[in-house]
Amino acid sequence: MSDPSSRAGSPAPHPPMPAVPSEAKAPPGRPPLSNPNTAPVLAKLTPPFSVRVCELFWIVSFFVGGFAIVYYFIIRKEQLPLISDAVRAVDATRSEQTYTTAADIIFWSVFGILVGVLLVQITLLVSFMGRRPQMRWWQLLTWVIQVATLALSLDLALTGSRAAPLRLVLAAQCGLVLLALLAGVMPKALAWSARQHDIVRQQPADASAR
Repeated sequence: MSDPSSRAGSPAPHPPMPAVPSEAKAPPGRPPLSNPNTAPVLAKLTPPFSVRVCELFWIVSFFVGGFAIVYYFIIRKEQLPLISDAVRAVDATRSEQTYTTAADIIFWSVFGILVGVLLVQITLLVSFMGRRPQMRWWQLLTWVIQVATLALSLDLALTGSRAAPLRLVLAAQCGLVLLALLAGVMPKALAWSARQHDIVRQQPADASAR
């Protein structure tokens, strides 16, 4: 048995000290505000600059073409006798009623082509801005019809001093349409049309609100 006096003289054991960490732990990283794996959604993005310029040229050409149509209708009484004289110069053996009828047919044919081409171009521009395929080829066809109509009408339906401003206006319209066609075939405009839809990644509502 141990001596009680020796146990009383021995020092009491000290409690173990807690381990001190060598360095503090870094705080956890902030969670991301957006998920890169969100589903794509359709969006309405602003068209490139070349498409906007193309649209502007088309719209200006519409106003110019509309002015030409109204002006051509106003001067129809002065133009009909001149058209009759142009037809009479080709064949002077016909009756006067034949020349009058021919003048009416020529005038209203040119007038109808101008109106029809303008309406078709407006419809095609809407389809072009909606990124319908093959619209540029149809727009090019309308420009060819405009140029051909102007060339064939210079010596027949657009003669006289009153028609001189009209010839310049129609030529300006053809020039504006040509500029619109050139702007529509720029690289960014072609890429914009080929894409057909703008797709973006959907962002969470709480991330967009911050």
